[in-house]
Amino acid sequence: MKILSVKDPAFRKYGRVVEHVDFSELVEVLKTTPCPENVIYEPSVAELEALPVMEELTRVSYGEMPIQIGYCNGHNHLLNALEYHRDSEINVAATDAVLLLGLEADVEEDFTYDTSKVEAFLLPAGCGVEIFGTSLHYAPCALDGQGFQVAIVLPKGTNYPLKTKHTGCVDGKAVNEDSLITAVNKWLIGHPEGGLEEGTFLGLKGENLDVDK
Repeated sequence: MKILSVKDPAFRKYGRVVEHVDFSELVEVLKTTPCPENVIYEPSVAELEALPVMEELTRVSYGEMPIQIGYCNGHNHLLNALEYHRDSEINVAATDAVLLLGLEADVEEDFTYDTSKVEAFLLPAGCGVEIFGTSLHYAPCALDGQGFQVAIVLPKGTNYPLKTKHTGCVDGKAVNEDSLITAVNKWLIGHPEGGLEEGTFLGLKGENLDVDK
């Protein structure tokens, strides 16, 4: 598939490159975190949040709103799902990674989404980007079987277990947007071939995109 740079003008509708923030120490510590054969996600990691960049991102990028810094690491080359939050997410790469992105505005009234609308962008090692809250995204990918290590910055509490009951799917269909929520501040649309847990709304239509093809 065609992979553009995050510095390409086509990326601007999905996010922006974060300038004037020193990610070097975060990247070095991130390189010491596990990179398994599967994909792991840790929403909040003490050793990352102890770095000076935590205060800088809190103050400058999130306007003093409480945040968390975790990571998403592993080996992946498939789309599998798309999610969105009510806030921007910052991704900082310790290795080259590919981001598969779409627009929330392209989600249909029945909450399905055509994967042919997804675009791929290369996030180079050492670079940080803001992914807008209106952008669909999921776990990063890596090329040619390589692993990826990406720091994930989000408002505090995001992606933690839900505390109350939500609508859920009925006969595999989304009743309303509440049927998509799978964690705090996380709305998820899965692909039938994505291997997601039972009860996830499988509303992605089309190919389960592969960055190696």
